Amino acid sequence: MSPGRAGDDSDAMNEARITSYRDGPLLVRGPFRLEDQDGNEIEAGAGTIALCRCGKSRLRPFCDGSHKVVRFRAPSGAESGRGG
Repeated sequence: MSPGRAGDDSDAMNEARITSYRDGPLLVRGPFRLEDQDGNEIEAGAGTIALCRCGKSRLRPFCDGSHKVVRFRAPSGAESGRGG
């Protein structure tokens, strides 16, 4: 193990990790603070949360599984956008 490797591991454990799921939500793991546009904290509890990407959740900004009902489609990776 190289010097600083343990520091790298501990840094990774102190960062939020956001995972985009194909046709589904964004999962947020690790320490984070969720705020509205005015900087007010949105209570998210502890642990992993799922954030809505389809816009149809009744628990926004959290996912409630509505993406399955509305057949939301989106890749897990970044989209290339429209020409330009």
